[in-house]
Amino acid sequence: MNTSRKSHWEHVYTTKDSADVSWYQPVPAKSLELIRLTEVSLQAPVLDVGGGASTLVDKLLDAGYQDVSVLDIASSAFTQAHTRLGTAATQAKWIESDVTEFEPSRSYAVWHDRAVFHFLTDAADRDRYLDVLRKPLQSRGHFLLATFGEEGPVRCSSLEVQRYSVEMLKALLEPDFRMRANELEEHCTPTGAAQEFLYSWWQAV
Repeated sequence: MNTSRKSHWEHVYTTKDSADVSWYQPVPAKSLELIRLTEVSLQAPVLDVGGGASTLVDKLLDAGYQDVSVLDIASSAFTQAHTRLGTAATQAKWIESDVTEFEPSRSYAVWHDRAVFHFLTDAADRDRYLDVLRKPLQSRGHFLLATFGEEGPVRCSSLEVQRYSVEMLKALLEPDFRMRANELEEHCTPTGAAQEFLYSWWQAV
């Protein structure tokens, strides 16, 4: 595991409450909308990458999704989620791993990422991520990705990030994936700052 990356995120979630980080969403409305648009069944396996402390798992369980997994590099993020969810945390599966080193043992109908990809500024890390993504995604499976847009911040959580346009994502993902939809969203941070996110929905070809 990339120890420096893990140390960074463990520090974040041991020193900050999940509601105080800049990417916090009390209700991840756009992610929920995209997952519903895929029309996968409530029994379909859904993976939230980098969602250790995100409220997405709460909302998916509330909506009746029965096979939700959350992957994160930081166990301290899971601690916050488990405290928030209480006994409901047992309804989800929790996977502690660096996504670039993740070795999935099962397939997924939906792979959702609103927290990881734009932090992978090294091309080799991006390639490893995409290699991992291709392995467990079911035939015609859905890849839901939110990254910083072209007008988004250049740094987040004291780290450099990669901002994306639709054309940049197409260059990375086509022809293995077909874009179904994309939309820019202005995210308001807990401190009131505006951040541009690019949401995109891709389907494995």
